[in-house]
Amino acid sequence: MTQAPEIPEATRRRHDREIVALAVPAFGALVAEPLFVMADSAIVGHLGTAQLAGLGVASALLTTAVSVFVFLAYATTAAVARRVGAGDRPGAIRQGMDGIWLALLLGIAVIAVVLPLAPAIVDLFGASTTAAPYATAYLRISSLGIPAMLMVLAATGVLRGLQDTRTPLYVAVGGFIANAVLNVGLVYGAGLGIAGSAWGTVIAQCAMATIYLTVVVRGARRHGASLRPDAAGIRASAQAGVPLLVRTLSLRAILMIATAVAARLGDADIAAHQITLSLWSLLAFALDAIAIAGQAIIGRYLGAADTEGARAACRRMVQWGIATGVVLGLLVVAARPLFLPLFTSDPVVKDAALPALLMVALSQPICGIVFVLDGVLMGAGDGPYLAGAMLVTLAVFAPAALLVPALGGGLTALWAAMTLMMTVRMATLWWRSRSGRWLVTGATR
Repeated sequence: MTQAPEIPEATRRRHDREIVALAVPAFGALVAEPLFVMADSAIVGHLGTAQLAGLGVASALLTTAVSVFVFLAYATTAAVARRVGAGDRPGAIRQGMDGIWLALLLGIAVIAVVLPLAPAIVDLFGASTTAAPYATAYLRISSLGIPAMLMVLAATGVLRGLQDTRTPLYVAVGGFIANAVLNVGLVYGAGLGIAGSAWGTVIAQCAMATIYLTVVVRGARRHGASLRPDAAGIRASAQAGVPLLVRTLSLRAILMIATAVAARLGDADIAAHQITLSLWSLLAFALDAIAIAGQAIIGRYLGAADTEGARAACRRMVQWGIATGVVLGLLVVAARPLFLPLFTSDPVVKDAALPALLMVALSQPICGIVFVLDGVLMGAGDGPYLAGAMLVTLAVFAPAALLVPALGGGLTALWAAMTLMMTVRMATLWWRSRSGRWLVTGATR
């Protein structure tokens, strides 16, 4: 961000109202998503250890597969918000439909790969001979719901771009409740075991996709937008998503490297790392909610050719990110003694996790800036820069992390490398925001 005069109080309050109105429901929806896996785990866990282990492998594979396509939400949000800012609501919905059609095509392609290759994929991820059959069954059945999952991502992006984060919250909460009820009924009531859990998830995801499609179709009919697939529009959505896919894959590589390094440090360290990573991921939901607000707000301002409004909103959201990061960091420091017993009673694991959690706490203000600016640049459609910046970050993090065991460092050193990674991300994103090159106006970028 370039130097600018102080934001007037009335403008600050307007930005605050917008950020809260979009971020709070977005946070609720984000938190609801992992509850699907938690509900499945709680229900399947009573079937036996082998079934729970199989679910663990299959759900990790599904989560990874779906998270790779999160660009369907991000790219669609930015594109739709630009059209809204330009006053072209029919074009915004048409743009959103292109993203939904792309999601359907990608989902069908994933099914074509997963169904025949499920046993090989499960074996590749090291499932035991007792857990593998359950993992394969769950993966095959659940893969049938992937098109619906991806369409939910794209449709969520449409509604966010339309400045609506409440509907995704209601759908996510309803989906979680339906998933839990269906799982209990099919696993125990119908006696289907782990297959019942998979079918319950598929049905819940399809119901969510149906609700989203109903909302989008109604909007399209109201504004006279076409619902037919448009090859050029679908191709444009795919092209916009490629850089964000590179960004996401680079981030996944960073997390995989961190976990692999932690595993080399020993059982206590990998256990402590998983606890630390779970908290880091939970804190990310709060910061990601502000980023989602940033995607919608910045896209709208740039679509309306209001660069000063975009700058002011960016500055205010950065302030929100820093403040939220400070509060989260202080909460981590205060809650460490209470948090760890929820996961382990092993004193060795606790001793390894305590200083690592302190590193997480210290990094939260940095994370606040990173998440917000990431969302701002996504909202601006600055995907190619985000992809390049994340590749640079990966290039810095990988050798730093791999040196940890070589130099005799422990888990705290690994999380210091994670903090370095976030610092590099902050530097690259801050430089871009200061340059102003992301301020490209118009209904399309």
